[in-house]
Order: sequence, then structure tokens, then C-alpha cells
Amino acid sequence: MPKKSSSYEGLQKNIRNLKTPAIEAWENKYPDKIYTINLEIPEFTCICPKTGLPDFAVITIEYSPRKYCIELKSLKMYTIFYRNIGVFHEHLINKMLEDFVKAAKPRWVKIKGVFNPRGGITTTVTREHKS
Repeated sequence: MPKKSSSYEGLQKNIRNLKTPAIEAWENKYPDKIYTINLEIPEFTCICPKTGLPDFAVITIEYSPRKYCIELKSLKMYTIFYRNIGVFHEHLINKMLEDFVKAAKPRWVKIKGVFNPRGGITTTVTREHKS
């Protein structure tokens, strides 16, 4: 019997090319100082690409800026975009990191997603980038 596919599965094939809202940045006036910025998004939502049901997560972003810092309203709009997108947890964190690095060009960044239990299993996905 063939496996039933959901309408969201096609998105997974081209997740790296998903057109997302731009994450904006502003000029850091302390690029010579090494410091850390922590951002927490406690009410993140996206859609499970298998069931079409909502997924909930806490997304944490920790980074050390160089020339640019992330503008928070644009980050909020970026995260809200995912509310209606079917995406696997692993793909989401990788895509977010790529978009974040493109916008801010930080010294380093770590993005962590802790997803509420699905089928009794909590999923945590973490990815780091150093330049």
C-alpha cells in the first residue's frame, strides 16, 4: 500500500530555497568588543509536515555580534512567517541559522529549538556557526 503524503512534504525538498521575510540588522557601535546577546522566542509555532498539526517550541538564539546586531521586529516577523509552514524541526533550525548568519555575519551564533512533545517525545535541535 503506498504511503499517504501530506500537502506539506513538498516543502521539505526545497527548504533551503524557502523565501522568508528578511531579517534586518543595525550597525553595532562596539564591533571591537566581544560580548554575547541572548534572544528567546518562547511561543514559536510552525506546522508538522506529516500531520498538519501545530508544533510549539522555545527558540533560543545566542550570538556574538561583529559589525551588525539583529533588529528585533524583523526577527519577530521572520518567526511569525513559520506559523503556517510545514517544516521538520531539524530543517527549521538549519534554515534559521543560515538566514541569521546571512543577516548579521556574527563572530559566532548558536540556535536551539526545544519542541514540545510530539508522540511523547521532546525534540531539541541545536546548530552553531563560527566565522
